[in-house]
Amino acid sequence: MDASFDVIVVGGGHAGVEAARATALRGFKTLLITLNKKMIANMPCNPHIGGSAKGIVVREIDALGGLMGLAADHRPLQMKMLNTGKGPGVQCLRSQQDKHGYPSFVQSVLATIPNLTILEDEVKALSHIEKRVNGVFTAKNGLLQSKIVILTTGTYLDSSIISGSTSYAGGPDGEAASIGLAASLKDLGVKTFRLKTGTPPRLDKKTIDLSKAEIQLGSDEPLRFSCATTHYTPLKDQLPCYLIYTTPETIQLIKDHLNESALFNGLINSSGPRYCPSIESKVVRFADKPRHQLFLEPEFADGDSIYLQGFSTGMPHELQERMVHTLPGLENAKLLKYAYQIEYEALCPLQFDASLKVKAVDGLYCAGQICGTSGYEEAAGLGLMAGINAGNELLGLPKFILSRSEAYIGVMIDDLVTKGADEPYRLLTSRAEHRLLLRHDNADARLTEYGHRYGLISDERYAAYQMKMSRIEQAIAILKEDLVDDRAGLNAYLKENGFPSTNQGYHGIDILKRPHFTYARLAPLMKRLSELNLDYDEILSVETKVKYEGYIAKEEASIESSRKKEGLPLSPSIDYLHLDGLRLEARQKLNQVRPLSIGEASRIPGVNPADVAILLLKLKEKNHG
Repeated sequence: MDASFDVIVVGGGHAGVEAARATALRGFKTLLITLNKKMIANMPCNPHIGGSAKGIVVREIDALGGLMGLAADHRPLQMKMLNTGKGPGVQCLRSQQDKHGYPSFVQSVLATIPNLTILEDEVKALSHIEKRVNGVFTAKNGLLQSKIVILTTGTYLDSSIISGSTSYAGGPDGEAASIGLAASLKDLGVKTFRLKTGTPPRLDKKTIDLSKAEIQLGSDEPLRFSCATTHYTPLKDQLPCYLIYTTPETIQLIKDHLNESALFNGLINSSGPRYCPSIESKVVRFADKPRHQLFLEPEFADGDSIYLQGFSTGMPHELQERMVHTLPGLENAKLLKYAYQIEYEALCPLQFDASLKVKAVDGLYCAGQICGTSGYEEAAGLGLMAGINAGNELLGLPKFILSRSEAYIGVMIDDLVTKGADEPYRLLTSRAEHRLLLRHDNADARLTEYGHRYGLISDERYAAYQMKMSRIEQAIAILKEDLVDDRAGLNAYLKENGFPSTNQGYHGIDILKRPHFTYARLAPLMKRLSELNLDYDEILSVETKVKYEGYIAKEEASIESSRKKEGLPLSPSIDYLHLDGLRLEARQKLNQVRPLSIGEASRIPGVNPADVAILLLKLKEKNHG
């Protein structure tokens, strides 16, 4: 095997897949090293893609030319649009995935990519000359050299599997841990810290009484994550999920045995994801709640394994069985897999710049859960960005950095590199101050230009994107220019919605702006509009643009007014510790993070507006000095 590459990606999870594919597609000789080829793109925890904020991230990954959206559309068990009763800023797509079908599809795609080699091996250490990484040392193949290394080791780094009072070295889903690489990072001066996450038990569907659960169906609309997807899974071919709740017996049993949980007996001291707590943590934290909701979710199209969503636990196996049997419909349920907690090493994200390069080490990028995040979607987004930036470095191009107003991916990276993480970071719509602009329907409008620029969106797909944008603008122009042709139909529609009939002519846009009026009902009443024959996604974009036009314009104006100040660059060599006028805390925080712009500096905890004003003043003095 060749021992020299442009890029080596360490880890075959969702971050590693996107990073390796991105560099290989741009023509760089890429090596993806994984402990087990069969586990590439594995889903060791929840069997779904998307959800609140995360679904929009998958759309963003797709618009940039990533793979996750296409893979999620390939063979979903269920597709559903969430928050449809709320505003467009929080609506998002969620899919239930086949845990065999999803990784199988990804692996088949990777096998066809030129310039990409996949190697089954374990990376034991980084090769470097002083602070410049130039390859990796592996257990089987020794030294493999590269110009850039991207670490995407997920939750495998010095990981331990824990339940009850039992702890042993191991990775997720029964895989081996990665031992040795963390020590090599520390030798380079890279700071690590322990995080933990967990997964619930899996149950045998044949032993569950589903008549005691509330069925949760998917959607029958043509929903998709990827703009390149041309097939859809109709509702009749989707599998249902089910909703149940804990019982008083469940809660009492947990309370009686808290000291046996690894989360409360002192065996685990690291932080887990706040927004995905264990069932015993929920019982303690929300002691006033009489019950907690749980979901029964299928893991495979052709199997009986059911994922008990919301029931992650650190209890010993015997207690897990007793706890499960207190739940409605699960009185006789057989456990196929026990729940466990997993502790692992992550890198302090304040050490990265916004391109996901480790600031103090040349040639080293990181992505995914090793950066202190949680979730497949966050990992894939970071992997794609690290891959693009690694390629840009090799080509001598500027760093690719998405702003907070451009993408949830930009929000996530900015949060990580300016605020750090003391628990696994999870994207939420509330983290984005410009979420009305970061919508499901406009991800391609925001990011496809970038994907095409960096060679990840083909000319053919880019042409289709341009055609879509043209059709959307054409529809809006018709709505503004044309009166509703079918007056009788309009009066009937007005009456349906509680409005009086009218003899006055109305432009289409004046009707569509009204609450509860839809494009689908209005289009047949307008000749030119009906001839456009827009698809589901195009209609969603038109309705959102029209109904929220004023809010969107106000948001865009606000962003533009602050953009010049936000983008002012800060030199990485500024001596913050001796910068006159700054408070001591601000000096220390700025020195630790070393922001690249005024915008980054302003978002660092401990840096207040007065400190930012001092920085602006110093910049002004420098520029006029």
